[in-house]
Amino acid sequence: MNLQRLLRWVSGTLATVGVAAAAIVALNLRGEAPLPTAETLQTTPALVAQGEYLARVGNCMACHTAQGGAAWAGGRGIETPFGMIYSPNLTPDKATGLGAWTSAEFWRALHHGRSKDGRLLYPAFPYPSYTHVTREDSDALYAYLQSLKPLAQANQAHALRFPYSTQAALGVWRALFFAPGAPAAQAASATTTTAPDYQRGAYLVNGLGHCAACHTPRNAWGATRDGQALAGGLIPVQNWLAPALTDPAQAGVQAWSEADVVALLQTGVAPHGSVIGPMAEVVFRSTQYLSDADARAMAVYLKALPRQAKEPSAPPAPPAASAMARGAKVYEAQCAQCHGAQGQGAKDEAGQPAFPPLAGNRAVVLADPTNLVRVVLQGGYLPATAGNPRPHGMQPFQHLLGDEDVAAVATFVRNSWGNQAASVGTIEVYRARERRSP
Repeated sequence: MNLQRLLRWVSGTLATVGVAAAAIVALNLRGEAPLPTAETLQTTPALVAQGEYLARVGNCMACHTAQGGAAWAGGRGIETPFGMIYSPNLTPDKATGLGAWTSAEFWRALHHGRSKDGRLLYPAFPYPSYTHVTREDSDALYAYLQSLKPLAQANQAHALRFPYSTQAALGVWRALFFAPGAPAAQAASATTTTAPDYQRGAYLVNGLGHCAACHTPRNAWGATRDGQALAGGLIPVQNWLAPALTDPAQAGVQAWSEADVVALLQTGVAPHGSVIGPMAEVVFRSTQYLSDADARAMAVYLKALPRQAKEPSAPPAPPAASAMARGAKVYEAQCAQCHGAQGQGAKDEAGQPAFPPLAGNRAVVLADPTNLVRVVLQGGYLPATAGNPRPHGMQPFQHLLGDEDVAAVATFVRNSWGNQAASVGTIEVYRARERRSP
């Protein structure tokens, strides 16, 4: 029985069998206490300022602002494997936003994934991570959102396929894959590390930072896989590869200096790498605003992640001579001017990295070449940050190069100047061009 047939059967059964439905509701109510009837939160300017900072840490505006729309008014479509979800209005408009919510109801949404009216929320809102946020930080976020200008913008109905559109199916998902977590440094409970910076870093990475939402592989139900936290995976629908933070051969920073990790988070550029794709947006909208103390805490935690490198595999087959020759011609014509004849990269007038080296670049030789191919096709753009206000970028080549040329130049850079990786085929370029998963 495939997944869709299973969910159809479950939702149909729950619709007709009241006892089973009651059991699902009971499972999803575990850990919830009755909400107070009156608001008791005392808002202060300091609390609002703290909430504004935390909203940046959580990159909340990115999802709750539609392209070209008013900030925080929602309406951004978030495509999932199960259909489209639209973010809600978070301004304090009483009819369409959070104006009628209490701080306790807001906390329940973060901690239990339940709306004001009791409905179960879809985990596109990353409450499996936000459940670790403390009540104090939740209250600060609430105070900040309540300080915004109210904007009347009705929330758009989700467009999910049946049975994913039903509360019953969502209840089953939550019963299988979600349990409210303890706040603070829940993610550090499996280690003996007790240093304050480590604990704070664990809280930020696994809570508001919700790094696992991209950097942890997911199962067919859309839930993160047990035992594979931050082990990397293809971001659903976006089809960018979020490399493993546990593997130094991918995106692990265990061997980096603390200062270099902080630089990457706050500027998007470090001596050993730079950010592109979805991570560039995260740095632009979120991590560049981290306080020095919080950026350092995240660096401490990320450096302390256990190394979980994949088992070494057999060396890849040598690339075809014809592909290397074709790729060399494309590279000389389109790439060498910036990345150097020997893939050495280039620095700007101030001695800062301008164009990254391709020789010895771990992002170039990842087993999955998706990101490299997408950068060739769509270009690569670093975020403009206070520490790197005028970053260099790479133009897209999807309108200039056909699939054969893209595959050839990708194969060339993956197998030159000491690099060694599997060849790239035109089918992989086609998938990247069409943003399709394997």
